[in-house]
Amino acid sequence: MEFGVVFPHNEIGTDPGAIKAFAQGAEGLGATHLLIYDHVLGADPDRPGGWSAPYDKDTAFHEPFTTFAFIAGVTERIDMITTILILPQRQTVLAAKQAAQVALLSNNRFRLGIGTGWNEIEYQGLNVDFSNRGRRQEEQVDLMRRLWTQDSLTYSGEFHTIDAASIKPRPNEPIPIWFGGSAPALLRRCGELGDGWIPLMGANDSARACIEQIRRHREAAGRSWDGFGIQAQAQYAGGNPDRWGTHAEKWRTMGCTHLAIATHNAGETDVDGHLSRAEEYLGVVR
Repeated sequence: MEFGVVFPHNEIGTDPGAIKAFAQGAEGLGATHLLIYDHVLGADPDRPGGWSAPYDKDTAFHEPFTTFAFIAGVTERIDMITTILILPQRQTVLAAKQAAQVALLSNNRFRLGIGTGWNEIEYQGLNVDFSNRGRRQEEQVDLMRRLWTQDSLTYSGEFHTIDAASIKPRPNEPIPIWFGGSAPALLRRCGELGDGWIPLMGANDSARACIEQIRRHREAAGRSWDGFGIQAQAQYAGGNPDRWGTHAEKWRTMGCTHLAIATHNAGETDVDGHLSRAEEYLGVVR
């Protein structure tokens, strides 16, 4: 199992020097991968009817593609994964081109983790239908893989039409696509189309059941389980060495391949503090 860190999106600030120091520091600790979260719009909690959700307009989220392009230029080894990019609310061709660029700039250290999201306010603001996001995601994955590999394509789908065109530059290696979420339809898409799964839950019976569902869908589609990845997360907040070790072992026994520590929401700190927390965790679980 590989161990990584989560980009402290809402606490890192906007200083490029701090972002560089964090990315290089995580790489220096031997973290194999760096996760970044994604949200485009945050709701105003004073809106009519109020707002009760995990984040609002005052929670900072750095844009994944541009942030990873920057990080790719200041690191050498650490892998980068969007966890998770809400793909259906984005233009597919543009997202395919952006992902290809990050893959090229990072020398193929990029994994595209995707989800469908839950915040209708974002879909409304981006002028995308919220109700068909699952079907749209499935078509997006098919189209993106074609755009990454074909010099010219004609495509006529439910949501996309391309008439003898493609993108360039294209990635020189396949970009892995990992699905996040646990809805039955998502688990089917993950098994049939995905290169990995990103559980948004703990190391529990629900996660074990999801893995088995993905495995069944994968077998039914004639796809091998070999090389399929599972990317879980741990929290520094509220943890201690015993809990971290037990949690990691539970994921390991379920076949988890990647586990990253989130150091934010554990009290005010700076870049050195986040790295110190990551170092403490990594020292326990590795």
